[in-house]
Amino acid sequence: MNIDILTLFPDAVEAYTGVSILGRAQQRGYITIRAHQIRQFTTNKQMQVDDYPYGGGRGAIMQADPLYRCWEHVVNTYGPGRTIFLSPCGRTFTQSVARELREQYDHLILVCGHYEGIDQRFIDTCVDEEISMGDFVLTGGELPAMAVADAVCRMVPGVLPDAECFEEESHWNGLLEYPQYSRPAVWHDRAVPEILLSGDHGKVAAWRKKESYKRTMTRRPDMFAKFDESQLTTKAERKILAEAKAELAAEQAAREAAIQAEAAAADSAQDTAIIPGQPEAAARAE
Repeated sequence: MNIDILTLFPDAVEAYTGVSILGRAQQRGYITIRAHQIRQFTTNKQMQVDDYPYGGGRGAIMQADPLYRCWEHVVNTYGPGRTIFLSPCGRTFTQSVARELREQYDHLILVCGHYEGIDQRFIDTCVDEEISMGDFVLTGGELPAMAVADAVCRMVPGVLPDAECFEEESHWNGLLEYPQYSRPAVWHDRAVPEILLSGDHGKVAAWRKKESYKRTMTRRPDMFAKFDESQLTTKAERKILAEAKAELAAEQAAREAAIQAEAAAADSAQDTAIIPGQPEAAARAE
């Protein structure tokens, strides 16, 4: 996988992509991530990359020509690639989008905007699609670009020890990941679930799947609503899901009962409280 990032801040990009898992993966030749300084492709001494917007308005717009020259250099040097502009106007980036990019392309060109945006003519000429991190706006495209690069590259064979490292995580199969625990077995009076200490791998796997269902149903009911239960082809798989639903319903009922009991106790305490300045006997009579 080759990723070229067009940016005004290549040092920031390289500081992240050059260390840890991505850094080691580049050293071993599994991926290549290059950051290109857009200012190097300007044609004036000031290395100007922005100007006032036509039609008026606050801020400045990144000019089309420096972006085009930088993009053209990347294409001519490293070959064509899927060009993506990181923009709040694009489709939302998800794990499925990351999988799509990983499976369909071996070269991505990520364009980082700044200021109030970039000249639409560059988008119309060079960009294949726009991708957004969500319904919010950042000061630049570097963070989204690094997020896309990280999410895509970690699925490249060799970057992580094996596919299980990302296939067991949240969003891979439409579910959130189960809770994780490590040593010590008891911390601040909180114990690790006994099933994880049992050594029974089958029971551990069933517990993790059940907790994954429960966590998704609780935290992301919108996600679980899209979960295709028909993919559960065995009786054991369907049993785990049924148990998860039953346990979650019981837990929710217990929480609601506890809340009601606490509210009733508070009301009772208030009813029997002695009003300041009123004789105790009169308070009891009331």
